[in-house]
Amino acid sequence: MKLLIGAAIAALAAGQALAGVTVTFENPGVQNSTAVFDFMGVETFDDRSTGAGQTFGTTFGGSAISGVYSGVRIDAANQFGSALGVGNHAVTFAGVGYELSLATQRPEGINYFGYWLSALDRGNRLDFFNGDDLLYTFTPDAVDARIGTCPDAGNAYCGNPNQAFLGKNAGESYAFINFYFEDGLTIDRIRFYEQPQVGGYESDNHTVGYFLSQGGNGVPEPATWAMLIAGFGLVGAAARRRNSSGVVVSS
Repeated sequence: MKLLIGAAIAALAAGQALAGVTVTFENPGVQNSTAVFDFMGVETFDDRSTGAGQTFGTTFGGSAISGVYSGVRIDAANQFGSALGVGNHAVTFAGVGYELSLATQRPEGINYFGYWLSALDRGNRLDFFNGDDLLYTFTPDAVDARIGTCPDAGNAYCGNPNQAFLGKNAGESYAFINFYFEDGLTIDRIRFYEQPQVGGYESDNHTVGYFLSQGGNGVPEPATWAMLIAGFGLVGAAARRRNSSGVVVSS
């Protein structure tokens, strides 16, 4: 309990916005979400031209969700990016990063984002917004705390898992990450950026939707624990709530 409270305090001190968000990780090598959706779509970038500074619209494969990417770079498959080792992927090297705005005519809104995050470095970050409100900031520390650091010969998340680049870049993590916004929260904008500036920020299979049940393995983010502790008065209540949603909570 002391460790969880300490993590919550640290998250608040770091300036992370509190949000009802659960983050899970798919098994090593899985490059799409295993969640169950009411509606969803995926942007694979495979039909996009390669090059930097691009702005384009998407329907995420003809879904009920539309989006606009602003200032994104598209690269062809290499050891650092592209799901399954083929096609294209999104990249940013600039500190300002790029943004994805989202909209849907469905009244439920959008409460899920997931992506194949490859070649993780300590600068990779995501900000999630609803309007002007920052709901949540995701940092590489959240990845390391749950799936371990690299290089590590015993960590199946280390190095590119795809046949074309198998085992390359073993010093960085490759994982599909799910972000579930709960308690009525929805998102309409995501910012992808590097802070600090380290290298490239590669990702693919950007998945958006309205989830019905969660997939992947993991535990709630420290910021979520802080909110739940404040709302329910004790860690045990928060743990029981997460267990009831099918998310594994470490003892």
